[in-house]
Amino acid sequence: MAKPNTRPYSRYGLEAAELLGLLIHDARTERGLTVAEAAERAGISRGLVHRIENGEMGCSIGAVFELAAIVGVPLFEPEPSILTRHLAAARSKLTLLPKKVRKSTKAVKDDF
Repeated sequence: MAKPNTRPYSRYGLEAAELLGLLIHDARTERGLTVAEAAERAGISRGLVHRIENGEMGCSIGAVFELAAIVGVPLFEPEPSILTRHLAAARSKLTLLPKKVRKSTKAVKDDF
């Protein structure tokens, strides 16, 4: 059962989620995949597929991105190598920040 929506969302965010859901639904039906087949391939429930396709905001972004990738909806760039280059550029930009701002890469010893 989905959690009740108690958080207010912007109109832009709601419309973006609805549009992405519709794109995923259209791509799934064009590929001839049933909800059950798409859910199985993504490793999620059929109910979550329905919620994603309905544009509900409480869905896990990982599940939405995985389902979009499975049905062939491009999220950023149609060419995967372009996405990889953008990601590398963003990561290199973060290395320019002072160490204080960056995430720590040291392993935390929590075995007391």
